[in-house]
Amino acid sequence: QVQLVESGGRLVQAGGSLRLSCAASGRFLSTYNMGWFRQVPGKERELVASIRNIGTTYYVDSVKGRFTISRDNAKNTVYLQMNSLKPADTAVYYCNAGGTAGYWGQGTQVTVSS
Repeated sequence: QVQLVESGGRLVQAGGSLRLSCAASGRFLSTYNMGWFRQVPGKERELVASIRNIGTTYYVDSVKGRFTISRDNAKNTVYLQMNSLKPADTAVYYCNAGGTAGYWGQGTQVTVSS
């Protein structure tokens, strides 16, 4: 069993930066592929970025060059550094371990004001 707790979401102005953190307990994250998803009301949850246990990363086109996913296996934590934020990035951000059938955090709200 894995428990995931996200933090770092808040209100920020367009052009600003945030770093989201996802702390895990129960299992070592190093064994899992990790991802950050986001969801806005009325829309499906969207994969934003992922990092495999071997370090390979993926980004959805809309965040390429602005977001960076990383992991610190020693701290059992995954991060999402978000720069040059846009109002379109406003969403609840969820941490995921092991794919959509795996484990989810409770979400953290990111609001970008124009």
